[in-house]
Amino acid sequence: MNVNGKVALVTGGGRGIGRGISLVLANNGADVAVADLNATSADAVAQEVSSAGRRSMAVAVDVTDGASVESMVSQVIDRFGRVDILVNNAGVIGAAGWEDREKPNEEDWDFIFSVNVKGIARVTDAVSPHMVGRRYGKIVNIASIAGRRGSDRNPPYNVSKAGVISLTQGQSLELASHNINVNAICPGLLWTPMWERITARNAMSPNPEGKTQRELFEDYVASSTPLGREQTPEDIGNLAAFLASDFSENITGQAINVSGGSHMH
Repeated sequence: MNVNGKVALVTGGGRGIGRGISLVLANNGADVAVADLNATSADAVAQEVSSAGRRSMAVAVDVTDGASVESMVSQVIDRFGRVDILVNNAGVIGAAGWEDREKPNEEDWDFIFSVNVKGIARVTDAVSPHMVGRRYGKIVNIASIAGRRGSDRNPPYNVSKAGVISLTQGQSLELASHNINVNAICPGLLWTPMWERITARNAMSPNPEGKTQRELFEDYVASSTPLGREQTPEDIGNLAAFLASDFSENITGQAINVSGGSHMH
């Protein structure tokens, strides 16, 4: 998984899976631009990357805003001169107040697609010309096992992640002739800030045993995962580093599950 000397840009890199990916890439030799809507979180992770001995920078970005995305890419190119690896990790589970709604509303649909699908397309469109010019690039889109199935609780999220898988296939076809690999990772069950929002919403469901949301999450993992353990941001980072390395030169257009066996394809 040697990505030594490569320059990576990770959106949504300020916490959770994005933080795990950023640090794994750094520990495998990459310089990392950490981009996040929350500039403070991005800066904290960038400092961790620097502590690992790699060059880093923090960039504030709103992936729903074209001007913000273009500014992010310009800042990274100005600092590092290129982008070898793009990880499209920025994602949302719902609009503000989602946890308190029994059913997603139109605002949830619009916001989720604006970030999870159009955000990936927007960032890739801004970064890929720089890769095309050098005939080299590795793009990793973060989808989800939710994109493998339907949902009766949060359809817009599952549909958006299915869209990421389809978008990944289309991008791989578009960019293959330029020696650019595009793949997706489908994370399984991770205790991240996003999952904490999910469990907060699930708190509306009956819980006669009075278990904590973390305990309920662990029960769900145990019952639905053949390996019997939750996944971690570092697990996702390990696959991202592999897909970003030259060991993956003949892998493109794939969506790979990291789910402890809960989904098999």
